[in-house]
Amino acid sequence: MGHLHQDKKILNRVKRLQGQINAVEQALLQPEAGCIEVLQQAAAIKGAVNGLMNELIEAHLRHHVLAGAAAVNEEELAEFLKLLKRYA
Repeated sequence: MGHLHQDKKILNRVKRLQGQINAVEQALLQPEAGCIEVLQQAAAIKGAVNGLMNELIEAHLRHHVLAGAAAVNEEELAEFLKLLKRYA
């Protein structure tokens, strides 16, 4: 996936994830941090990772799987990606 270095949206997602993970680490170092706060941050990280996976899958499909296709049915692709997001 050498083309990904050009995708600012994916890079921004990774940077946000790094910030969220750093926030969890800092919370764990604070004795007054509550369990619920840390769990909420971990849930946000889980959602962010799922979002990143969806972006990566879509980028892969568009760049590698559909790259040489004569015609791409965008409606069908959107429906497939919607289904994938629901179960991934």
